[in-house]
Amino acid sequence: MDFLVIAMDGTDDGALNRRMGARDEHIAGIGKLKEQGHFIAGGAIMDDDGNMIGSTVIVEFPDRESVEKCIAADPYTRGNVWQDVTIRPFRAVR
Repeated sequence: MDFLVIAMDGTDDGALNRRMGARDEHIAGIGKLKEQGHFIAGGAIMDDDGNMIGSTVIVEFPDRESVEKCIAADPYTRGNVWQDVTIRPFRAVR
């Protein structure tokens, strides 16, 4: 089943620094999700000035619990980058 994940960063002064500090590990994790066939698409959400303020990913997992475990293990979650995460079932066009 496909899922859409919308994860917004914190809005405090240290938010961008936390994101950048965890970014390499996060990107490496996305690479692993691609290899495992879970990652469909994703990227950074930008504000009107071009600053990264969140992330959107479309993933394929057997159930919501698997997605929640994946998001909980992500460096952006562990690093307190993502502050507001929404997970919705999604039907990706492939």
